[in-house]
Amino acid sequence: MQAIEISQPGGPEVLRLAERPEPVPAAGELLIEVAASGVNRPDVLQRSGAYPPPPGASDLPGLEVAGRIVAGDAAALAAAGFALGDRVCALTHGGGYARRCVAPVGQCLPVPAGLSDVEAASLPETCFTVWINVFERARLQPGETLLVQGGSSGIGVTAIQLAKALGSRVIVTVGDDAKAQACLALGADHAVNYKTQDFVVEVKRLTDGRGADVILDMVAGAYVARELQCLADDGRLSIIAVQGGSKAEIDAGTVLRRRLTITGSTLRPRTVDFKAGVAAALRARVWPLLAAGTIRPAIYKTFPAAEAVQAHRLMESSQHVGKIVLTW
Repeated sequence: MQAIEISQPGGPEVLRLAERPEPVPAAGELLIEVAASGVNRPDVLQRSGAYPPPPGASDLPGLEVAGRIVAGDAAALAAAGFALGDRVCALTHGGGYARRCVAPVGQCLPVPAGLSDVEAASLPETCFTVWINVFERARLQPGETLLVQGGSSGIGVTAIQLAKALGSRVIVTVGDDAKAQACLALGADHAVNYKTQDFVVEVKRLTDGRGADVILDMVAGAYVARELQCLADDGRLSIIAVQGGSKAEIDAGTVLRRRLTITGSTLRPRTVDFKAGVAAALRARVWPLLAAGTIRPAIYKTFPAAEAVQAHRLMESSQHVGKIVLTW
């Protein structure tokens, strides 16, 4: 089969089209003929050598795919209500940049009604991440305010739409005014250009001094101390990436006095059972919103899989709003 492999750690140019043996599904797994593969920041980190795949995972990049089931564990298929030929999207351990990919059946979801394979391939990584970190770990409630750092990212556009659909107010930070307008069009209540405005001051102003109940942070580093300043009492900070650095200095007294929570998680190392539980929650709570058109995937650009180098260059430029997807 055709696949995009990492020839050696480095820049986008180290990605290359190659021939690989077709993977064989193990017990509890499905084999998917891939129509589209989502591109995500962890793929960039893996390519650069900073995010090695976990033991037993494919060395090929790619954590989400969409396509048709072509083989798999018959018992697992039946238990999940799937059949050969069904269109699914899946969260994978790796190997998504390939014409065929295996995934645990519990991490597969039906393509929501009305969505294309490209749209479906953009869903798993961001939906799983947002659901876990915003709604499970940080417990965002209807009527509360969510601050999303990096509102125009794939994670950001998902968080905006989900939080709004489930009854919360959303403030985002972005790097330019065009991205601000794009986030507002997706439903964000307010967009703050962090290059020209102080997000701490703006969040306090926009919440009448109260602050945000939940912050979804992809930056960490020096942002953490500032984020504590604009959290409401009993607020929750959920960290999902450390693009600004892994070290942070905070005022622990502020955490104590204002009953703040700092949490975070990574998705890839979690167990299949854990991810299957998240998939079940998404199928019950989020998939109906997608089928109804209440929320929609935000696709910025697609590339033929052979042009994965260009897709990674776009990802690293941070010029996109929403998701980048490879097609096969």
